Amino acid sequence: MSKQKNMMSRSYLVVFVLFTLGVSVGYRLVSLQLNQGDKYREMAEKRSIKNFEIVPVRGNIYADDGSLLATSVSKYSIHFDAVTVSQRVFDNNVDALSDSLAALFEKPQQYYRNLLVKARKNKNRYQLIGRRLPFDDYQRIKSFPMFRLGGIRGGLIVERKFVRDLPLGKIAERTLGYEQKKPDGTYIKVGLEGAYGVTLRGQPGRQLRQRIAKQQWKPLTNEYQQEPIDGLDVWSTIDTNLQDVAHHALLASLEKYEAEHGTVVVMETKTGAVKAIANLGRTDGNKYYEKLNYAVGEAHEPGSTFKLFSMMAAFEDKVIDTTTMVDTQKGKLTFYGKYHVRDSKRGGYGVIPASRVFESSSNTGVVKLIYENYKENPSQFTDRLMAIGLNKPLGVAISGEGTPKIPHPKDADWDGLDLPWMAFGYGVMLTPLQTLSYYNAVANNGELVMPRFVSAVKTLDGKNVKSFPKQVINPAICSQETLGKLQHLMEGVVKNKWGTAHNIYDEKLAIAGKTGTCQIDYTTDDVKYVASFVGYFPAHNPTYSCIVVVHKPNKKIGYYGNVVAAPVVKQIAEAVIHDIPEHTTLDLNKVAALIAPKPDITNAHDLEKMPDLRGWPAMDAVTVLESLGIEVMLQGKGKVKRQSHRPGATLGKTKKVTLTLS
Repeated sequence: MSKQKNMMSRSYLVVFVLFTLGVSVGYRLVSLQLNQGDKYREMAEKRSIKNFEIVPVRGNIYADDGSLLATSVSKYSIHFDAVTVSQRVFDNNVDALSDSLAALFEKPQQYYRNLLVKARKNKNRYQLIGRRLPFDDYQRIKSFPMFRLGGIRGGLIVERKFVRDLPLGKIAERTLGYEQKKPDGTYIKVGLEGAYGVTLRGQPGRQLRQRIAKQQWKPLTNEYQQEPIDGLDVWSTIDTNLQDVAHHALLASLEKYEAEHGTVVVMETKTGAVKAIANLGRTDGNKYYEKLNYAVGEAHEPGSTFKLFSMMAAFEDKVIDTTTMVDTQKGKLTFYGKYHVRDSKRGGYGVIPASRVFESSSNTGVVKLIYENYKENPSQFTDRLMAIGLNKPLGVAISGEGTPKIPHPKDADWDGLDLPWMAFGYGVMLTPLQTLSYYNAVANNGELVMPRFVSAVKTLDGKNVKSFPKQVINPAICSQETLGKLQHLMEGVVKNKWGTAHNIYDEKLAIAGKTGTCQIDYTTDDVKYVASFVGYFPAHNPTYSCIVVVHKPNKKIGYYGNVVAAPVVKQIAEAVIHDIPEHTTLDLNKVAALIAPKPDITNAHDLEKMPDLRGWPAMDAVTVLESLGIEVMLQGKGKVKRQSHRPGATLGKTKKVTLTLS
């Protein structure tokens, strides 16, 4: 029994001792937390080590000829760890190091001596010496007294970062774009840098760093625990020479007409490769820079350039032909007693064929053609536009593509004005790149191709990793018959004296296209304009298509598409036309071979007598006569029944011929 009591006493004693010890430890912990917690937390922070992500060298972006468009340049920040250096090393080198730094940065020697001495006194482990220095300066600093001893003995801390450099400056800056990582790990993606960010980024490395102060981390060594893997190179389709011409041609027009902003795109017809793209916006100081990617992202009412699609739909539905006669109603149409459609020419154009409606860009003419043929069934017209694909984004690689809009009678906000207004490009929305792509399809025999900004991804040594060939969106946007008519009409816009772009006509430089002069802010008292021209060259074997859109030019200086935008396209064409193989003008032998009966025509300049055009399709007869500089008036529909000048008559100074059709 006594043994049992002894054991119980000892147990109580052990429990009491443990309890007392626990209370003591708990008290000590609480005391440390309350009284000295900040001190020990700071010590822990100073001793903490973290594995930092090291960003790899970002891949380069090249032009099609290998010229650098964007590259990563190393920049170096130099810091001094005043603690790791021994007193003897510091005393023996501080003056010489101060002399070297003063010579490099062009500051007094005493400035750097004071800086280093103060860092030593304060035990500063991260004293900034120089920020974002180029490679040459970094190499020099490594050889300076004390720093040449390295990271531990000499206190040298080197941090390398990469910054993006654009060798061509601001040219195509917005298309090249940028990529910025957000705190949540996602990216802001702009232009090619954003679209091909995963490819360009590479794989990050790792480096151990020690916390030496709040938000300050010192590399433990200048070596990496895991080496970063550099990004791949992206080869763009941009032609640097063409880019330079397009950029400066657009800039000159914007400055001349004091416009708010504008864009130009040059595309290779058969492949869709974008050879040049410039997007310039005006600053508060009336200077221009690559502000936004208007070509890709800005959907707006196109105005008269949309007439191509109206004519395309009507030709496809066979409700009109090029010879369909239209009364332009003295240049004014009225809907519901108060809504007006007006031609830019006062008094209109009289009674003219549909071909001239397009070439002269008659608003009343195209509205009558569309409204009178589709007013009973407007869905037929809008369905045709949608069948062409105009209501769908292209799906280009660059993010931010604007959304097109084609109204439809099933829409809740459809009203009676939508059909006539659509006919001449109002109430619809397209981006410049979308408009250009469909014009390019007309030039490309109906094949709609995806606009391409990149041709390949390659390694640093030039090994091909991935290619980006031509991508066909739609092999045929319309019939070959319709294409032939549209191509003829667009050539007439420039070639014929009544064409709205005849001011850029050059017999040695065959350009086909369409002008646009669209009103904006038309619900206000301060109406402004968007001037545009879109087309291709050479007209008969197109190599390039091009669009120029200029927003809000100064109305007092000029605002029509033919004076603000069309000359920009001509300037671009003039710069490259000599590099285009087999550039020729209209070959009448080829034209004549397509039609029958046919006169003996071997050369337009040798033709002195009126050919017998009876039985010819009207469009073919017009082609031959207009190539001779003769204005053609058409009466009726179908083939030529009679001609105002008898076959075989000497042409002489004939300027005008009337053809009666049946």
